[in-house]
Amino acid sequence: MGRAGFSTTDSGRLLLLGALLLSVSLGELEGENLSGLSDNPDRAIFAVRENGTTCLMVEFAVKLVVPYDVLALNRIDLITEQASFTLPRSAQIDGKCGSTESEIHISWKSNAYTLRIFFAKELRAKGAEVWKISKVQFVYDTSESSHFINAYNPGKHTATTHRLSALVTPAGLSYVCTAQQTLTLISSDHQKGVTVHMYDIQIQPFDMAADFVFSEPYKCITDQRERLEETLPLILGFILGLIIVITLTVYHFHLKLSASSTPPQLPRDRSMYKNM
Repeated sequence: MGRAGFSTTDSGRLLLLGALLLSVSLGELEGENLSGLSDNPDRAIFAVRENGTTCLMVEFAVKLVVPYDVLALNRIDLITEQASFTLPRSAQIDGKCGSTESEIHISWKSNAYTLRIFFAKELRAKGAEVWKISKVQFVYDTSESSHFINAYNPGKHTATTHRLSALVTPAGLSYVCTAQQTLTLISSDHQKGVTVHMYDIQIQPFDMAADFVFSEPYKCITDQRERLEETLPLILGFILGLIIVITLTVYHFHLKLSASSTPPQLPRDRSMYKNM
């Protein structure tokens, strides 16, 4: 028989190979949850990877405070309650990477909650290049009853920041901050203020040093100030003690010099000489 055409199996393999090549050429993105590596039960570690290399990584603990309406006891008036919960370490991760813009999406409870953090890189005065958080968005569903108890008119809402410029960091460095950083988001639920507290942070959305490896840290001003407040009393105490030691030493030498330079005084009463 002559040479036959491609079999169904061969065609399937070629289609699969073509799809793989296309995904590589377009840039394959995947989210990685590395929270199991953290020894802090509140701290999550999430990464976005492109073509097998980390392009964005965050390590932080996050607490969210969300106001919502419930019916008062008279069944007429509305009162505001607050749902407070932490970002779970078991969340699902998605995101995007780029040279000047990137983002990470963190979802949990079957997408009842999604926290999206957007990053941007920009040039500032004197050609300095920095990155920052440019936007934070939180989507939440008040029909999720584990946090929103007896919510009035439950449903999905979106809370968003406006004109945000937070965690500004020199390009090529990771942002590090132990102190709490607080952001306020405005919700589509009657303009309520949703609060996002982040602490024990290390974030880098661009120019990672290596796969799963942060670049050199840039410490936040709050941590630097707290460190100064801790060390300043020690420095002042050391300086004060040094001044006291120097003063006592100078005084001691002054007494010795004074004693050696003063001639002995003879008694003026001549009657005292008879015993000499």
